[in-house]
Amino acid sequence: MRTRNWSRILASSVRYSRALHIAVLGCVLGFTTGRFQQLSASPPEPQAGESTASEGTHRASAAGPRERRPVDIRVDKTLVLINVTVTDPLNRFVTGLEKEHFRLYEEKVEQEITQFSSEDAPISIGLVFDTSGSMGAKLQKSRQAAAEFFKTANPADEFFLVQFNDRPELTVPFTTDTDKIQSALTFTQSKGRTSLLDAVYLAMNEMKKAHNPRKALLIISDGGDNSSRYTETEIKNRVREADVQMFSIGIFESLSGRGRTPEEAAGPGLLNELAEQTGGREYAIENVAELPDIAAKIGIELRNEYILGYTPKNRERDGKYRKVQVKLNQPRGLPPLKAYFRLGYYAPTQ
Repeated sequence: MRTRNWSRILASSVRYSRALHIAVLGCVLGFTTGRFQQLSASPPEPQAGESTASEGTHRASAAGPRERRPVDIRVDKTLVLINVTVTDPLNRFVTGLEKEHFRLYEEKVEQEITQFSSEDAPISIGLVFDTSGSMGAKLQKSRQAAAEFFKTANPADEFFLVQFNDRPELTVPFTTDTDKIQSALTFTQSKGRTSLLDAVYLAMNEMKKAHNPRKALLIISDGGDNSSRYTETEIKNRVREADVQMFSIGIFESLSGRGRTPEEAAGPGLLNELAEQTGGREYAIENVAELPDIAAKIGIELRNEYILGYTPKNRERDGKYRKVQVKLNQPRGLPPLKAYFRLGYYAPTQ
């Protein structure tokens, strides 16, 4: 009897010991697994505005012997990029200049040029194409102008097409295939009025989807606006806010032409003002036969720009418009040169 009782007690003790061992082992494994998962987990993605140093802070925090709250390291600097085209007295592009040939000012305060490039970097380009009723006889040469412009393209460039008459339409969204745009232009018909300002607004919105840092619009039109909802003031403000160069080819009747409407008379001034604000240029022509050559020239101009970068000495993030000026240190042996550049930008607000 005593032997049986002792056997039961011994068996119970073994079962208890095993249960205790399993429980303890489970706790140890649970802690280890949890700790392993914690160490193996990917560090949180850095938030917008954090530098790459912040990623290192997260990793060090996760791998350390004890938990620490990650510290955000933010770089409070703004890099402003200004595209500059330089021409000689014969309006030929001047290449081969170096950083020391440029001086850059913001609100009349000279800035240090920290970035300098003259390479043919990829561009995101929007073609804004007039299909209003008055374009009828000019459409064929306008299509040829687009084809010549695309011949200057870089393989990494991307393009979109906005056509406009009574209303603007995004006919072809961003693509690297210029044949798609040329195919769309093939079936273009001339009709309706001219909503030029609305077309520029639509193109600016589409440009927000651009993948390249450099951005430009090419407008081909034969007159001023007579059918837009947006006003000149609204579009001018929009253009000043956007980092987009604007080039335009205006096909206008001569001053003595009987068919020139008040809108067409105002067209050259409107297109020139929009282009000037952004560092682009407006070409006003009377002979449609010049269209292809002018379009090719604009394409070449985009390939021969200097890019100047600087961090403003004024660090205030006040959202105000700041005027920019570029001056040239005249190289020896060259005739007087002229610089075309963006006239200003809006400072960030946060």
